[in-house]
Amino acid sequence: MAEAYPWQDSLWQQLAGRTQHAHAYLLHGPAGIGKRALAERLMARLLCQRPDGLDACGQCKSCLLLRAGSHPDNYILEPEEADKAIKVDQVRELVGFVVQTAQLGGRKVVLIEPAESMNINAANALLKSLEEPSGDTVLLLVSHQTSRLLPTIKSRCVQQACPLPSEAMSLAWLATALPDCSEDERVELLTLAAGSPLAAVTLQAQGVREQRALVVDGVKKLLKQQQSPTQLAEGWNAIPLLLLFDWFCDWSSLILRYQLTQDEAGLGLADMRKVVQYLAQKSSKDKVLTIQDWILAQRQKVLSKANLNRVLLLEALLVQWTGLPGQR
Repeated sequence: MAEAYPWQDSLWQQLAGRTQHAHAYLLHGPAGIGKRALAERLMARLLCQRPDGLDACGQCKSCLLLRAGSHPDNYILEPEEADKAIKVDQVRELVGFVVQTAQLGGRKVVLIEPAESMNINAANALLKSLEEPSGDTVLLLVSHQTSRLLPTIKSRCVQQACPLPSEAMSLAWLATALPDCSEDERVELLTLAAGSPLAAVTLQAQGVREQRALVVDGVKKLLKQQQSPTQLAEGWNAIPLLLLFDWFCDWSSLILRYQLTQDEAGLGLADMRKVVQYLAQKSSKDKVLTIQDWILAQRQKVLSKANLNRVLLLEALLVQWTGLPGQR
């Protein structure tokens, strides 16, 4: 059985309680909130031969085959390698599955995740199946970034937004999921995960708080000229590049925000508050805007898996960062 999360209760009742199902759903929202689990739960419910209220029974032949990973009327389409594209050949295979008759005599259900990883040819190859799926086929598309989907894909699906849970609900769930962390640590993890509770658990497993402490300490030493950009760039080689760019992007936003509002409550996490305030007071707005534009452009390259020289990129970032405080 796919995991059910408390913040999905009303959404689940709305989806599973439908008397008639659309031929395609697009479940979209931030990463790390359980959209895949929601899609798998709906998949099980749609394939089940004896649904138990709103959920799959878990006992029928269909449920047992699904649990064993050998259900003939179920198809999961995802990138062949993590963070790579879904290719057109993969979609052609899927289209071959869609036109077949269901072997168990019920529905066929397809799960595509993440839908935005389909390249343009793959997305176009899927359009006909989305428009007129054969037989009783339901396609479930899961997307973390709908802006990267073709408008023609979106328009052929029933779009279902999956919102972030409230902070209180996320922290209550994290108290059970991460019992060894203190309340303050869970708040910090949730903030670093931009409010996504499952992402917070992943970050904790990756040692994100230790990584963050290393980076914050490095930034402070850099500004005091106790370490050079080159030393830091080499010392951070175990830290994911995207994480580093996310943090610097966040800090530049906080600097700008403080310059505009002078609101000390909006200085972000405690570990960098003094640094953010210092840089806001010592830097010109134009410089901060320039570095933020540069960070966003580089972050986009990191996201698109461009072939980057990691150390040189980080050195360039840190040289600009040291140049922030100066003539206003």
